[in-house]
Amino acid sequence: MTALSTDTPTKPTHSPAELREKQDRRRAMGLLTPGLLWMSLFMVLPMCMVVYVSFWTQTTFAVESTLTTASWERFLSSSTYLSAIGTTLRVWAIVLVATVVVGYPVALFIGLFVRNKTFQTALLVACVIPFWTSFLIRVIAWRPMLGTEGAINVILMKLGIISEPLTFLLFSEFSVLVGMTQIYCVFMVGPITFMLGRIDPSVIEAARDLGASFGTIFRRIILPLSLPGVMVGSIFVSVMVLGEFATAASLSGRKVNLLGNIIVSQVGSLKWAFAAVAGVVLTIIITAVIALALRIVDLRKEM
Repeated sequence: MTALSTDTPTKPTHSPAELREKQDRRRAMGLLTPGLLWMSLFMVLPMCMVVYVSFWTQTTFAVESTLTTASWERFLSSSTYLSAIGTTLRVWAIVLVATVVVGYPVALFIGLFVRNKTFQTALLVACVIPFWTSFLIRVIAWRPMLGTEGAINVILMKLGIISEPLTFLLFSEFSVLVGMTQIYCVFMVGPITFMLGRIDPSVIEAARDLGASFGTIFRRIILPLSLPGVMVGSIFVSVMVLGEFATAASLSGRKVNLLGNIIVSQVGSLKWAFAAVAGVVLTIIITAVIALALRIVDLRKEM
């Protein structure tokens, strides 16, 4: 009598490393899910809706859901709105350079030359103090400074530097640039200070011992190591400046027309389709600027 042997299939076994990898993957997905849902509901979905509305049919006092490219054709064929894009990009570029020029020396002093952590914190808090007041108050406060009878003109006339008030200081593009630079400079100071504070002092001391001058140390060590902070600050400043409308409206006397001002005026006129077109164009510009900054410096690698 022969015994029959039956081969029973065996379940594949996973190694402990594979099981841990699967658990880590499930845990990562669980952590990412709330953020992905939030981004989908409050960023991706609204942006898709804005793009959809930009193709609606806009009449004088109403908007219909019939799809058309009339609003896009009107925007792209109008010299006024194309000029607004150019003005927005010009103001953004000047303010970005100005915040770097003004903010980098401040960050260099706080992050590199001040080694006392308490004093560093106090200086950073001093930079943030203006944010304890309303944004509009900080913007409007420049009017008595830049006006024809403002503090700057009065001081210059008393010193004999000028014989009559300077009229270009207020209600011009210059006043908008000054206001935006002052308001957003702190967003450049913070990230650069953080990156400078991470530099090991022994590296700079070693360069000095080898006879390197401060210019060489700055060019070969400090600047490359602080570049990620400059890029982060540039992204912060760019996003806020490109979407600006309040500073231009308050300090330029509506002489400087930015894309943000067009969106506000079109929404106020109930021209939703045309406002959506301007919003999509502005979003494309902001996305391109951020993508360019991320291509210059790989923040995931440097941070």
